[in-house]
Amino acid sequence: MIRLARPDDLPALIDVEREAGSLFRDIGMTAIADDDPGSVAELAVYQADGRAWVSVDEDDRPVAYLVAEVVDGHAHIEQVSVRPGHARRGLGRALIETLAEWALARGLPALTLTTFAAVPWNAPYYERLRFRVLLDGEIGDGLRAIRRAEAARGLDAWPRVAMIRPL
Repeated sequence: MIRLARPDDLPALIDVEREAGSLFRDIGMTAIADDDPGSVAELAVYQADGRAWVSVDEDDRPVAYLVAEVVDGHAHIEQVSVRPGHARRGLGRALIETLAEWALARGLPALTLTTFAAVPWNAPYYERLRFRVLLDGEIGDGLRAIRRAEAARGLDAWPRVAMIRPL
């Protein structure tokens, strides 16, 4: 089941992020695996504004989540993560579809995200969900600022792309 995140869910989202990030260690991206998962306070901003969703197990515990913001007039996926033990069950796809419904209800024409180009569960996965890579000239100022911040954090040590999915 997918629902809006509650304040008491937020510590679990940090754990989801750590577990999901650990998969990067297996493909030689240790810096990503060890990257700071953020804080409850940072997640609380999304949660308080109704821009954080969780997929929960039968005990109502979060096993996946998505947080979003509006960037350049599009619903932007800031983060989507799934506990590895719950991967390949369509949870990430369902969260993205929930965001698409949210975006359409607000008149937003597309979803965007930034991701690693060659990681199988990143850009190739999103392409299967009808996202496409944005050409440099298509990237708006807000998305360009996100990419600059990512580069400053060292994420560009591996090829990254910005992607869009029209709704």
